[in-house]
Amino acid sequence: MAKTVVGVYDNLSIAHQVIHELVNAGFDRNQISLVANDANNSYAGHMSDNGGTRGGSSDVDGGDVAKGAGIGAALGGLGGLLLGLGALAIPGVGPVIAAGPLAAALTGAGIGAATGGIVGALADLGIPDEEANIYSESVRRGNVLVVAQVNDARVNEAARIMESGGLVDIDRHAESWRSEGWRRFDANSQPYRATATTDQRTAMPSQGTTTGTTRATSGRNEETFEIVEEDIKIGKRAVQEGGVRVRSYIREIPVEEEVRLREEEVHVERRPVNRPATAADLSNFREGTIEMTEMHEEAVIAKEARVVEEVTVRKDVEERVERVHDTVRRTEVEVEQIQGGATSLSDYSVYDSDFRTHFNSNFAQRGGQFNTYQPAYRYGHTLAGDSRYQGRQWNDIETDARRDWESRNPNSRWDDVRDAVQYSWSHVRGRS
Repeated sequence: MAKTVVGVYDNLSIAHQVIHELVNAGFDRNQISLVANDANNSYAGHMSDNGGTRGGSSDVDGGDVAKGAGIGAALGGLGGLLLGLGALAIPGVGPVIAAGPLAAALTGAGIGAATGGIVGALADLGIPDEEANIYSESVRRGNVLVVAQVNDARVNEAARIMESGGLVDIDRHAESWRSEGWRRFDANSQPYRATATTDQRTAMPSQGTTTGTTRATSGRNEETFEIVEEDIKIGKRAVQEGGVRVRSYIREIPVEEEVRLREEEVHVERRPVNRPATAADLSNFREGTIEMTEMHEEAVIAKEARVVEEVTVRKDVEERVERVHDTVRRTEVEVEQIQGGATSLSDYSVYDSDFRTHFNSNFAQRGGQFNTYQPAYRYGHTLAGDSRYQGRQWNDIETDARRDWESRNPNSRWDDVRDAVQYSWSHVRGRS
C-alpha cells in the first residue's frame, strides 16, 4: 500500500536537490510531484518550449545572473527527473510550475474552475483536508511543495531524505497565519503578493538570523558596516509538571436489617347453643353493631445523610529566584587611522599571545574569561594606532579614552578594564 510524504521548502534549488536524492535512492520518479509558486515569472522565464532552460536576459547583471543561472540549472535538472514539468495557473495561487502526478491531477481537474483545484488534487492523493489547505496556502505564499507517494516499507526512508533538505516549519507558519485571521485556503482570493522589497519566493518568515552584512552602494566608492546588537529578554512561562485529579461519585451499597412487624386478623366464630336466656341475655336483646378493625405493621425506611469524611485539595504556591546566564552578541567596529606610506603598527593577532599572558597573570585569578577582557586589549591596540594620540603620554589621553570606551560599552565599568587597555596601548607602542 502506498503512502504520501509531503515536504515544503524555501526555494526551487533545495526542492530539486531533495528530489534528486529521492530518485538516486530508488524511489519512483513517476510518483514524485512538485508545485512551485511563480508569481514573478522567475521560473517560467527560464523554461524553453521543450521543458529545458535558457539563460537570463542580457539586462540582468551581478548577482541576478548567478541567480538566474541557478534557477535555470534547477529547472533543467527537474525536467530530467520529473514528468510533465510545465507552467500552470491555479486559482487563488496564480502562476506556478508543476510536475508529476500532482500536475496531471491539477490539469485534469480543470484549472480555473471554482471547485477542485490544488486542495482537491492534494485530497485525491490521500492528504487530509486541513493539511491540504495549509500546503495550498504555503504554495500561495511562495514556497515549493514536494509530494512523494512511496511504499509503506520505505516511508521512513523517504521522510529522512526529505527532512535532510531543510524543511520549512509549516506548523509554525500556519499558526502565524491563523493569528492574522487566516482560516483555510480560498481559491477565489487574489494571488499572494509580497511587499515591494521582498522577493515573492522568500516572502515567508526567515528561520535564520543575520548578524551583520556588508554592501556596496552603486555609483559610490563606499562600504557600510551595519552594527547589530542582540538584546536579551528574560520571561517566564508556566510548565505543567503533573497534579492530582479528585472526583466524587455516588455508589449504592446494599444494606440489610431485620425488623419485627405485627399483624392483626379478625376472626368471626359462630357456635350453636341451647340454654334458657338469663337476665343478662335479655339485656342484650336489642339491636346493635360491633366493629373490630384489623391492623398490621409494615417496614418504613428513612434515610439520613451524614457527613463522615472530608477530602480537601490544596495547592501550595511558592516563588523562587533563578539566575539565568546567557550571552548576547554585538557587532564591534574598530576604527584605525592609517598614515600615508608604510605603517609600523602590526595587526592585533601579532600581540594576541602577549595579551593572553598578561590576562593570565593579572585577571584570571578573579574568575573571569579572556573573552571578557579581549575587547579591552583590542581597544588599547586601536588607541596605539590613533594619530590623535601619537607622541602623548597615557595620563594625557586617559580621559578621552575612558569617555570613548564608556560611550561604546555602556554596560562595562572603565575601572574593570583600565589596566588591560593601558597595557595594550603601552605594549603596542613599545613602552612595556
